[in-house]
Amino acid sequence: MNNDRASDGVLAAIRATPVSIRYLLGGMLLNQLGAFVQSFLLLYLVHRGVSAELAGIGLVAYAVGAIVGTMLGGELAHRVGTRVTIGLAMAASGPLVALIPLLGGPNTFWLVVLDVGLAGLVTQAYRPAASVLLAELMPEKFQVMGFSMMRIALNAGAAGAALLATVFISVNWDLLFYVDGVTALLYSLLAFSLLPNVVAPAEEEPAPGETASRGSAYAVLARDGRFLMYLAAVFIGTLVYAQYTVALPLKIVADGLSTDLYSFVLATSGIVLITCELKITSYIVKWPPSLAVFLGHVVFGLAFLGWGLSAGNPAVVIVSAALFTGGLMMSGPTMFARPAKVPARYRARYLGVNSSIMGLAQAVGPAIGVVAWAALGNAFFPVLTVFAVITGALAWAGIKVKPEPKTESVVTSEAVA
Repeated sequence: MNNDRASDGVLAAIRATPVSIRYLLGGMLLNQLGAFVQSFLLLYLVHRGVSAELAGIGLVAYAVGAIVGTMLGGELAHRVGTRVTIGLAMAASGPLVALIPLLGGPNTFWLVVLDVGLAGLVTQAYRPAASVLLAELMPEKFQVMGFSMMRIALNAGAAGAALLATVFISVNWDLLFYVDGVTALLYSLLAFSLLPNVVAPAEEEPAPGETASRGSAYAVLARDGRFLMYLAAVFIGTLVYAQYTVALPLKIVADGLSTDLYSFVLATSGIVLITCELKITSYIVKWPPSLAVFLGHVVFGLAFLGWGLSAGNPAVVIVSAALFTGGLMMSGPTMFARPAKVPARYRARYLGVNSSIMGLAQAVGPAIGVVAWAALGNAFFPVLTVFAVITGALAWAGIKVKPEPKTESVVTSEAVA
């Protein structure tokens, strides 16, 4: 039994991770270390003399670009392959991001909005290709843990970026975007040099009498009831998650607590996710996937209930944050891995749609949170708990995948095991 556990554990997953996936995750970490646009664009534009209201339009432009970009990225990964998509996306991202300081003043505001929208489009276009590559090359036994590694790389990069930003801002705000551009170009070079190019196999030919579109990935997706339930879970769950950065800080301030408490919660949650998620996932993968995603969302929802009942008690806020982080670790990797379970000939496009749905929820979630908090106040938190449970129920049904014969993708350069 101990040998079985060892063969399924964290070290076994790390040893089984192909070199190509290690390069992929390292590139994502590097890119995320320089990802400053979403976090600091608003503050930067205000620093350059743009009003806060107009600066918010810049963030909207980035979000809209990202939604379109993930769809296009899925299509591009399907047609030309993973390495080409990642390399081209990052090569285009670098110059566009580096242009922001040259266009960031009040007199050139609409040019920077266009630039930021294009930057969002190309920057996020790599994500479906990265997920396809991980799904194809990671051993199936460790696929969920592979997506956990991807989440850790992104979270670790984001945490490092927050620390680096304080240094760059103290020297020159413009450094944020120059460094962002350089890391994107480095990731592009890494992708073209070290990653294999996984190209999707041809889609099924339609049966006699069927229209050609019936066999396409998007038509198949539209008829895939379970995946549509999964997408609904992704959308609602992301809206709920967004309130962690909207409703929770508003609640903390309304209760008269210090904003330092919110910073502590953010930092602690990030550290726990980075250091513990892979180990937790090694246990969670032994559960039925539907149970893992359902219970994870229930625990996640209880955190919002706790925050609603905290009544200015910092200890309750912190305990609820532990529930929140625990729920994310229970459900997150299995949810992320779900689109990778579809047949290879549809996978890139499924992943593109999934990323776009998530991006849409991330774009509208903060606005919904502000409006709901203004209308409901503290009663907003139990509503969020209810929606988290609904998300869990949708995920329970949507996470199941109909077994299909395996269709191999084409890999145009060898992945090193």
